[in-house]
Amino acid sequence: QKWPLWALEGGMEGERRKEEGKKERKEGRKEGRGRKEGRERKEGRKEGRKEGRKEERKRKEGRKRKKERGRKEGRRRKEEEERRRKEGRKERKEGRKEEEEWKEGKRKKERKKCCIALFILLLFTRFWLISALYGLWWAFDWDTPSQGGRRFSCVRNCTLWRYMKDYFPITLVKTADLDPSKNYLFGFHPHGIMVAGAFVNFCTEATGFSKLFPGLKPHMMMLNLWFRAPFFRDYLMSGGRPSKESGSCLLRKKEGGNIVIIAVGGAKEALDARPGAYTLLLENRKGFVRLAIENGTALVPVFSFGENELFDQVENPKGSWLRWTQECLQKIMGISLPLFHARGIFQYTFGFIPYRKPIYTVVGNPSVMKKHNPSQVEVDKLHKSYLEALCKLFEEHKLKYNVPEDMHLSFI
Repeated sequence: QKWPLWALEGGMEGERRKEEGKKERKEGRKEGRGRKEGRERKEGRKEGRKEGRKEERKRKEGRKRKKERGRKEGRRRKEEEERRRKEGRKERKEGRKEEEEWKEGKRKKERKKCCIALFILLLFTRFWLISALYGLWWAFDWDTPSQGGRRFSCVRNCTLWRYMKDYFPITLVKTADLDPSKNYLFGFHPHGIMVAGAFVNFCTEATGFSKLFPGLKPHMMMLNLWFRAPFFRDYLMSGGRPSKESGSCLLRKKEGGNIVIIAVGGAKEALDARPGAYTLLLENRKGFVRLAIENGTALVPVFSFGENELFDQVENPKGSWLRWTQECLQKIMGISLPLFHARGIFQYTFGFIPYRKPIYTVVGNPSVMKKHNPSQVEVDKLHKSYLEALCKLFEEHKLKYNVPEDMHLSFI
């Protein structure tokens, strides 16, 4: 059957449209897939950028940590090298100090023997009469140091002491009035290396002791061995420094007006004297408390701010061979031998001249004692009260004299 031309053309047109529709749908699906793939690629690029940034941050943190570790390691190595250099310098310095201290100790011993040697040598010269007469005087005057000694105002008022006072300088601080009709016992702290505050304030008139405490005579107790040297014993007594045996003799005088000063920590405390140290050898030192009670004498705490700042001392911790040697010598000779150093005359790095650091000696309030024969319990109780009074005196004045607020006294 033959179809008309128009029918054939219409069928072909429909087929063509059908094909175009399929093609359009196919292209639409392709475009949809393309958009989906585009979105996926876009998301992938975003994820890639995020991962890249994360990796970059990790690399930066890694480099930063590595750099910080390097800096820390460098600082540690530098500190270790500096510490080793310091230790080396310290060891060399201590070696030089020990040698110098040994030489200085030797010179001191030689100076101490000078008076005895002079006394003996004069016996074999044409001036033998001087030694002979002094020998007779010495025998006659043997007990004077243990009976309060004798003082000369010209020695106490010597101009030299004022220069010594101005060198540091040294100041005597009064916190309470003292009755000149009574006797007093001063507990002086700390001992320091040379007890400079006690010497200038109580053995001379450089700081005006007699003006601050009129009618009172200070007596600084000294070890008995210092009075075994001829001539030197007379110099000691001329400044008001009797032997420690004279303490009871002075405190028993009924007319009053006497002050007995005791450096309670003694020679042993000098072994711990160094800048910034506030440790006192006082925990078991109770003899001075018993002495005050037995004589009915008021006990007065005295603290000398700056006393330990005058000299550096070679490290001598307890248990070290140096400390053991010093303690053995102290037991044998009665005096300690601290290895100290400070400044020189024309330089400030090394020498045996004390540093120019101010000293403020503060005299506290007296605590009244009843005269009786105390038991050990009473001595312990009053000793505890004395420690509390000393701590109170220190706490009240430490900020005035450049002591850190967190610094406190400790007792051993």
